[in-house]
Amino acid sequence: MSYVIHRRQFIVEWGDCDPAGIVFNSNYFIFFDSSTWAMFEAVLGVSRSVLGTTFDMTGFPLVDARGRFVKPVKFGDRAEIASNVSEFRRSSFDVQHQLMIDGELAAEGTETRVWAGRDPDHPEKIKAKPIPAEVIERFKAY
Repeated sequence: MSYVIHRRQFIVEWGDCDPAGIVFNSNYFIFFDSSTWAMFEAVLGVSRSVLGTTFDMTGFPLVDARGRFVKPVKFGDRAEIASNVSEFRRSSFDVQHQLMIDGELAAEGTETRVWAGRDPDHPEKIKAKPIPAEVIERFKAY
């Protein structure tokens, strides 16, 4: 099931690029991470700084990430990333991203993340916990 599609636009900065002025591959994952947080912020209606306290979690760490790079993205390009949660499971979820330049696919990525909270037996550690039904319902209704 596909839920909401969240879109954000940004300008590719010089610091995102290698000496040739093309986005350095690892920076795509920074773009995707920022888009995931922006999507949750928009859908859940709370800023990322209070997401944890609002939903009793510490974050959603990344456990798998993949990327496919179709065409170069360059310094000064106006990029749009379309992101959506493609699947919610008990304590994990998948996010898909498509990065477009001038309406053409330039890169795509997938992430698997885990809804995590403090481990009550070892407070210095985190562990997976069930995703609240309210979170999933907000994604369905958005």
